[in-house]
Amino acid sequence: MLSSRIRSRWSRLRTLGRRPPSYIIKQRRDLHLAPPFLLDDYTPRYQLLSEVDAAKKRSLAYAHLQNCNLCPRLCGVNRFEKTGMCLIGGDVKVNVIAPHFGEEPCIQGHNGSGSVFFSGCNLRCSFCQNHDIAHQRNGFDLTPEQLAEWYMKLQEVGNVHNINLITPEHVVPQVALSIIHARDLGLKVPIVYNTSAFDSLASLELLDGLVDIYLPDFKVWTTKSSRRLLKADDYAAAARESVRAMHAQVGDLCFTADGIAKTGLLVRHLVMPGLEAEAAEIVRFMAEEVSKDTFVNIMEQYRPDAHVGKPSRRRTEKGGQEEEEVRYAEINRPVTSEEVSAARKAAEAVGLWRFCDPPRHDGFSL
Repeated sequence: MLSSRIRSRWSRLRTLGRRPPSYIIKQRRDLHLAPPFLLDDYTPRYQLLSEVDAAKKRSLAYAHLQNCNLCPRLCGVNRFEKTGMCLIGGDVKVNVIAPHFGEEPCIQGHNGSGSVFFSGCNLRCSFCQNHDIAHQRNGFDLTPEQLAEWYMKLQEVGNVHNINLITPEHVVPQVALSIIHARDLGLKVPIVYNTSAFDSLASLELLDGLVDIYLPDFKVWTTKSSRRLLKADDYAAAARESVRAMHAQVGDLCFTADGIAKTGLLVRHLVMPGLEAEAAEIVRFMAEEVSKDTFVNIMEQYRPDAHVGKPSRRRTEKGGQEEEEVRYAEINRPVTSEEVSAARKAAEAVGLWRFCDPPRHDGFSL
């Protein structure tokens, strides 16, 4: 909403039958958002968590680590003794911790987003642009308590706008423990859960009350694409269920007057070569089953990476000779402007209207 001072001034002028001065009208117009999504102030959700609820979440987190069933893989392993699909045990493995300026303007702000890049992943995307981190155990090990201390360094030294947990789906118990510990250390900035959307309702229930901004990347729609490109048959179903649950927890994306997002849902979609029909289904789902006020970032930076375009050999039927092929040839190219435009038009056609566009002014893009 508008600040209380401006609302009071506007109301008084309207009572007197006078037109509000232009600077009041201009301030509202330049923010490029409707008043319901503008906050006077914000307190992170974990600050409002009772000690009883915090203790329950600690106990639940340790129980999940002993029988890991939080992500849709349902490995069921004891993470203190062995690893499952994600290759990560009881501690987290982190590749990079630093202020990051490669996020949406409302997330990174002026000072950067306090990003924590976790190693490992519960997906195996053939095109992963962070495959050296997500598909391998590169980085350094941290306990939840040590991770919390890094959050404090990002806040106190980096002066970041938030703590941005990148690819955390497979370390949700450790993340929950770290946030609770960081709260006790004095953490005060919002928590961003930056996910592939391959989450479960159980993991999101554990995170309820700890996360302020959910930032899922809804990748593909069909089982065929999920199986071939992500190595997860049930990805789309899990993503739909997860995004609905995320929105139920935090609602639509809201900002303070400085242009920084504080709470809510921001959905990304990376446009893929030849998958315009799937993009259309994803944005239709967002509008019809989540909210037409969903803040959406339609991303165009896809490039062939990881396994895409790598040589692959196969034997021919005649003579058993080997021929060299290119792996994932159907996505071995950048996306075209027409494909990006088609995704945007599909989103607008179903009623979505809050997009992460370049600003038409000197401030942030809201």
